[in-house]
Amino acid sequence: MAFTKDEVLAGLADLVNDETGIATENVQLEKSFTDDLDIDSISMMTIVVNAEEKFDVKIPDDEVKNLKTVQDAVDYITGAQAA
Repeated sequence: MAFTKDEVLAGLADLVNDETGIATENVQLEKSFTDDLDIDSISMMTIVVNAEEKFDVKIPDDEVKNLKTVQDAVDYITGAQAA
């Protein structure tokens, strides 16, 4: 079952909140994980692993560096579901 972009965004917001304590409403598409949300690389890897599990996708390590904004992650996850 594929998730919609809104469902992926909501799920990512929950994962970010669980890992960092950042309020889910602050996790918005235009936000940068590092610059706006201040998420370090270790927390980001945890979020990626949890997102892989939650959305049943594989995010290769070399792709993680390309996930700079929440929009990048939502687009990657929704695209990866179709593959």
